[in-house]
Parts: sequence; C-alpha cells; structure tokens
Amino acid sequence: MRVILFIFLALSTLFGTDIKLTDKQAHFIAQKVWQNEGAGLDKYLVHWNEGEDFASVGIGHFIWFSEGHTERFREVFPMVLAFMEEKGVEMPSWLNSKTPLPWNSKAEFYAAKKAKSKKHTELFTFLKSTMPEQAAFMAQRLSAALPQMLETIDKPEKKELIKQRFYEVLHNKDGSVNERGLYVLLDYTNFKGEGTLESERYNGQGWGLLQVLEHMDPKESNKLKSFAESAKAMLSRRIKNSPPARGEERWRKGWNVRLETYWR
Repeated sequence: MRVILFIFLALSTLFGTDIKLTDKQAHFIAQKVWQNEGAGLDKYLVHWNEGEDFASVGIGHFIWFSEGHTERFREVFPMVLAFMEEKGVEMPSWLNSKTPLPWNSKAEFYAAKKAKSKKHTELFTFLKSTMPEQAAFMAQRLSAALPQMLETIDKPEKKELIKQRFYEVLHNKDGSVNERGLYVLLDYTNFKGEGTLESERYNGQGWGLLQVLEHMDPKESNKLKSFAESAKAMLSRRIKNSPPARGEERWRKGWNVRLETYWR
C-alpha cells in the first residue's frame, strides 16, 4: 500500500493534475518497472552489469559512479538519495546523496558482495526497505520530464507536438489516465532518460524520451505501439552510432523485448 500512496501523491501533486490510480493500476506500474530492471529478483537489487563501468542499484537500476568516475550517462542514484533526504528517510550512517559508490571496480564490488561486507549488506537492506520511496522518485522524475524537455526546444510548434504526444501516451481518449501509458512513460524515462543531456548522444543523436516522442508515427492510431516502435528505432540508431568497443548490439534483443511490453 505504501508504494501506491507514494506514486499517487507524487504524480497527482507534481503533474498538477488530478491523476487517480486504483490500487491495481499503481501496483501494475511498480511491479512492471522492477520486473524490467531486475526480473523482480533480490539478487539484482545491487548489481554491476556486464560491459559497464558503474553499478546499477535499486528497483530502477539507478546508475551510481565510484569516486572520480565520469560517464556520458546521467548518474541517477545520488538524485534518488537527495529525494529521500528531503523526505527524511533514514539511511545507513555512511550513505548520503554525496556518497560515491564505495567500490572502485567491478572486481571490488563483487568481492564485497561475496564477502557480504558491512556496506554491501547495509546497502541491500536499505534498498529492499525503501522500494516505495524509489517508486516515488521515479514518479517525480517523470513529472519533471515534460517541462524539462520543453525547455530545450526553441520552436513553439515543436513544443506543442511533444506536449501533445506526451499526453496522448498518458491519457485515454476520454481524458482519463491510461495506466499502461503511464507505465510506458515512467519506465522509459527511468530506462533511457529524458533525452535532454547533450552528453547522452552518439554522433550528436540521442535516444531518450524526447527523441522517442519526436519520432512517433502520427499515422499509427495505437499511440502505445507508435511509442514502442519509435523507441525501438531510437535504440537501433543508438547501437549503430555507439563506439564498437562498447558492444551494444548484445543489448538489442533484451531492449526490444522490454519495448514489446509497452503495447502487447
């Protein structure tokens, strides 16, 4: 019930609209996101993916860098912790929004996991007990995504197009919230970002929420299918543009499976 309450409060307050979700709708969204990121399994709650130089933690697999590490991708876990600090959530004594990942390499990370070190154990326990707050953060991030995207656009007609498509995915034709559409927007924003960071580009081309909305097929009446197909095209473009050393082709199948859940 706490997951439902946090999502409802975050969305209804921060969207500035009266978004009412049933218990079933809110549960569906929270569970789908965690299923996508970690198969709903505890062992993936604190994780380090193959081919990446950072950890992915929590139900949203929030990116977390070790000290001094930089990437083109947005580091999200400190944002989650800052959100929790504002809410007065109790954390382990060593952890706050300024804390870097305690392990400097994947080898150190897995050694700590195998040894069940104090910090690894405390981090897992913290993440396991704060799933509602993590879900609330994702809801808040989505609520801020639309104005954030619009701020990066100069042309008024493009602003209106992005806003229109955002709400076409979010709402049913009668204006009520489409829980699957809400899940789609929340999941993709958590999955690949808002698309507003210049650093999140390969060859100057992004793959976030903004780019997906921009490239939706206006002739497709099923807006969720249109979104999923656009997302597939944006991620295919990302793979094509990516540095060969990253080997991003290996992620294509899993990414496409995820996108299929958006409309099938």
